[in-house]
Amino acid sequence: MRRQDFHYQLPDELIARAPASERRGSRLLQLDGVDGQLTHGQFPDLLSLIEPGDLMVFNNTRVIPARLFGQKATGGQVEILVERVLDNRRVLAHTRASKAPKVDSIVILQDETRVRLVARHDALFEWEFLGGDPVITVLERIGHMPLPPYIDRDDVAADRERYQTVYGEKQGAVAAPTAGLHFDEQMLADLKAKGVQIAFVTLHVGAGFRFTMAAYQEAVAQQYRFFSYGDAMFITRNPAAALQKVGAMQSENES
Repeated sequence: MRRQDFHYQLPDELIARAPASERRGSRLLQLDGVDGQLTHGQFPDLLSLIEPGDLMVFNNTRVIPARLFGQKATGGQVEILVERVLDNRRVLAHTRASKAPKVDSIVILQDETRVRLVARHDALFEWEFLGGDPVITVLERIGHMPLPPYIDRDDVAADRERYQTVYGEKQGAVAAPTAGLHFDEQMLADLKAKGVQIAFVTLHVGAGFRFTMAAYQEAVAQQYRFFSYGDAMFITRNPAAALQKVGAMQSENES
């Protein structure tokens, strides 16, 4: 495996840096699993490709405003990108600074909240929030939405809702399940009206995908022992039972 194996051409003009005016206003690429034929369409075409009785499983995670900015006592700038909220006081985070903070270092955030570096776990830093407010409260107050690095702009107020799915309800992700961003309430209603079954899981997507090359370099150094930043997954509303039911129905139809 070589680093250049991961290279591909991505024209800058094809990168959407702002969402479409309507969630469903995107294109849809269909791959025929039998003959490999590609068909270009629009996202609402999905309704014609799903059959009554089919099951769609959605990830109902909700993105938290996980990017924080602050400074050291020396004045050095620090960026903290939360990877996982551990409890009301502690987070695991990617940390960017001109010089890596040492254990017990204090960083002062934009609203004067202080955080202390408790420990370092490989590429991740464990920070303790020293103020009276829980972590989530601080994030909601001063956090920035963790837009992907290819969207090279500052986040804006509208991103708090548009970089979310309409069905997201379980806070904890630091990256959106992007395919789900195209579904709006009407699309979900149309799917249900057609007889499509819907189930939910909760997978709090981590920021690990943003550090693929760094992880690759580390893997090479460790003789290809690849990294894991550990997304957290929770099964909700019993989608396993729904999957078994749909599988049984398909078996009956084929017999």
